[in-house]
Amino acid sequence: MNIHWLQHVPFEELGMIRTWARDRGMTLTRTRLFAGEALPEPDSFDWLIVMGGPMGIHDHDEYPWLTDEKRFIRTCIKDGKKMVGICLGAQLMADALNARVYPGPQKEIGWFPITRTDHAPMLLPEQMTVFHWHGDTFEIPDGATRIASSSACENQGFIYKNHVVALQFHMETTLDGMESLISNCGHELVDLPYVQSAEAIRAGADNIHTMHRAMERLLDSL
Repeated sequence: MNIHWLQHVPFEELGMIRTWARDRGMTLTRTRLFAGEALPEPDSFDWLIVMGGPMGIHDHDEYPWLTDEKRFIRTCIKDGKKMVGICLGAQLMADALNARVYPGPQKEIGWFPITRTDHAPMLLPEQMTVFHWHGDTFEIPDGATRIASSSACENQGFIYKNHVVALQFHMETTLDGMESLISNCGHELVDLPYVQSAEAIRAGADNIHTMHRAMERLLDSL
């Protein structure tokens, strides 16, 4: 089984998803959109994972490849591919399903709890602390089910037709990935209610093991 993933910036990698996939004998291919690489034919892979990035889904002038990426995501959803979107990836999937993506009421950066919503599939624990780094959010698409919320952001994720899972948060994050975000996006760590300092983010790293186990169960369920 082949997993293809879309990378928007060099410093946002697959994290623990790479280990999960290789432990299960899956092959991995990717498109580095920031490097101008071409998107593959949809029939050349089984799963699609769309990663995060600091850009917004409406930033076409600065990132013209967003237009082709959005068309590609829509095709993959229509084809019934197993799909996981993370942060920006989740927002792109919401947009592909004609839901509004917009600046959230609060930026949410650091370690904060999420709660599984009523009637959501058992993809996530009832409550857990996960890693966040986002300012935008999305509405839940028609036909999709909200799967989690937090104090700062009502729509933390959704599942659509049992094959598309969108996560606003970063359950894939490793220690290296966390440090990479701090290094490349540390200017966003300002004094706001749901934005932690670099020191507080590092202090929350004890949550990584539990978060990864939950991510493994979610991916296995797909």
